[in-house]
Parts: sequence; C-alpha cells; structure tokens
Amino acid sequence: MLERRTLIIFAMLLVAYGGLLLPALFWPSYSDSIAGIPVRALIISVYVLDQAGVPGLLEHNGLCGWGWCAPTLLGWSAVAVIWVVATWLVAWGVASLSRARRIRLR
Repeated sequence: MLERRTLIIFAMLLVAYGGLLLPALFWPSYSDSIAGIPVRALIISVYVLDQAGVPGLLEHNGLCGWGWCAPTLLGWSAVAVIWVVATWLVAWGVASLSRARRIRLR
C-alpha cells in the first residue's frame, strides 16, 4: 500500500489534477468548459454530501434562498479528504494492476 510505485502514481495524479484546477484560479469561466468538468466534480461533491445528510458542510445550513450556499471550512476539508483518499485508492489500484501484469509477463 505504501510502495514506491503507488507514491509515484499518486503524485502524478495529484499533479495532473492540479494542472486541471489551476486555470480555474485565473479564468472564472473555465469551469463552464468541458475541461472544467473535474472542477465541478469537486464542488458538486460537497452538495451531494449535504443532501445525504452530513451537517455543517454549507454556510447557513444550506438555506441561502435562491442561490447556492458556499461550502464552509469543514465542507472544503471534507471534499479534500474524500478526493485525496479516492486518488490514493486509484493510484493503489493502478500500481497493483501494473505489478500483477508485469509478474505475469515474466
């Protein structure tokens, strides 16, 4: 689980995802493009968790009238933890699949 191959794949995935998120800081309409779909997946996950019944993730307890409430610090933290764990699991799976395929070829 904490093998070198897994750590390398995990770092590559984080750098790739960070590269997808970086334009959203400078170009606000980036999230409306097709390349911005991963950005939306991050943000939408906090609203899905709120609808699933996890309290404290949105400001004003999700009661913002017609607008969407911004996530709280707890909401952003929950999203970060969930997506980092998901990325780690993907890296672990890719590393184990590549290791299994390499062993079979020998």
